Amino acid sequence: MRLTLYTDFSLRILIYLGAKKRDELSTIQDISNAYQISKNHLMKVSHELGKAGYIETVRGRRGGIRLALEPGDINIGEVVRRMEDDFYLVECFNPAGGSCPISPVCGLKGVLGRALQAYLQVLDEYTLQDLLVNKDDLRAILQQQNEVTLPQTEDVLPPGYEWRSTPAAHGTGEEPQV
Repeated sequence: MRLTLYTDFSLRILIYLGAKKRDELSTIQDISNAYQISKNHLMKVSHELGKAGYIETVRGRRGGIRLALEPGDINIGEVVRRMEDDFYLVECFNPAGGSCPISPVCGLKGVLGRALQAYLQVLDEYTLQDLLVNKDDLRAILQQQNEVTLPQTEDVLPPGYEWRSTPAAHGTGEEPQV
């Protein structure tokens, strides 16, 4: 089970903002510098996090983003469900079907379905607050990274990762169909 970069970046933004002081604003550029990842991708992700009510945007010259909720109120399982576009571990999980000829009698779908549910159940046990137990260390590392700005290659994904197809094609927050 692998999360898309979209969800990975969503969690990174939340961790970054959670490590900051509650009323402190951050810019997408700050977050991009700290993680050395694409500002363009972060813009899309932060927009979706805002629509979901996890972050708020303050416009203007001294504007930026910050958490809209307390870290203890942001459930990691909920964030992952909302940001992932699907949980089709294998083609037979897709309601549109697939081409596997043994799908009607295969036992793998049930096993993988149980594994997916267990995975999500573990994520449901954690909030953003749980990920911030070492907040001072996180803040120090992210600040240090922010001071070292390396040239970034925009829109290049690391090997083995995929970007979500479209931001609108996801995020019901509903349980995946297995």
